[in-house]
Amino acid sequence: MKNIELNRRTFASAAALSVASLVAPALWAQPRLEKTRISIAVGSKAAFCYLPLTIAEQLGYFKAEGLEVEISDFAAGSRALQAVVGGSADVVSGAYEHTINLQSKGQRFQAFVLQGRAPAISMGVSLKNMPNYRTVADLRGKKIGISAPGASTNMVANLILSRAGLKAGDVSFIGVGTAAGALSAFRAGQIDAMSNVDPVMTMLEQKGEIRIIADTRTLKGTSDVFGGPMPAGCLYAPLEFIQKNPNTVQALTYAMAHSLKWLQTAGPSDIIKAVPESYLLGDRALYLAAFNKVREAISPDGIIPDEGPRTALKALASFDQAIKADKIELSKTYTNEFARMAKERYKA
Repeated sequence: MKNIELNRRTFASAAALSVASLVAPALWAQPRLEKTRISIAVGSKAAFCYLPLTIAEQLGYFKAEGLEVEISDFAAGSRALQAVVGGSADVVSGAYEHTINLQSKGQRFQAFVLQGRAPAISMGVSLKNMPNYRTVADLRGKKIGISAPGASTNMVANLILSRAGLKAGDVSFIGVGTAAGALSAFRAGQIDAMSNVDPVMTMLEQKGEIRIIADTRTLKGTSDVFGGPMPAGCLYAPLEFIQKNPNTVQALTYAMAHSLKWLQTAGPSDIIKAVPESYLLGDRALYLAAFNKVREAISPDGIIPDEGPRTALKALASFDQAIKADKIELSKTYTNEFARMAKERYKA
């Protein structure tokens, strides 16, 4: 009987230890958040490059991580960045290359989860205004629409121009936003060419109004334009914020990884149900057609490839004399520490 009792106690103890071993990791995986209320500034939230942010918000993934997230939408990523620099927001949902620009000005910002592994920006010329277009050199003296000065659409246009021997001063850049305003400006003939995002560019393509001359909506197109992988939309914040709030940053990354995982298998009807009606520009079929064009550009796991930042730095330094490549510490502009943990959790 003693042996039986002993075996029962041993079994009970082993069971208790087993339960503890199962519970403990769950507790460790959810440490206390330093901040539960977070403000995210985004430029052109309806653009596909920030679709993972919208999905995380709409499907409640931020709330599931214990976060109350307020998203403020601006005309472009450059203006969203200004909100964080000015202290009215905590985190930017914007283009990775801004962290390089900021470091060149002595400001330390760091990207911590990737949304887009390609910029998903295309550039085209108006078939009405420039029916005889042959080369990029033909854009000299022309008006080029971009989402806003300093935005990624501006960066892509600058890169395309520089490779044709043109400088930013050889054209006139006009901010037209990324939605109805861009369409109106283009169709009214107020601009001769445009560097912009979907679904606007796909709409102009389908109507036969634009000729695409550069396309970063696919990995191949991005490599053709940049010479390698180019990290695009991401969440980034002041390095000080990340260091002071690591658990909160990890929670944000978990939510984004969950969103990226969902997008890997989401069907057309799932996408339509998840996004706000205003994103569709009154045409569901068009929106889905545009989504199919940029789907490859969405990051599968939130991790920034090591060669990506090198591509970004090379591209920026090629046309911006203020960027001194040998002075930039790329390792300080991004971290994959949080994304790797999120990838492990969601098997993204």
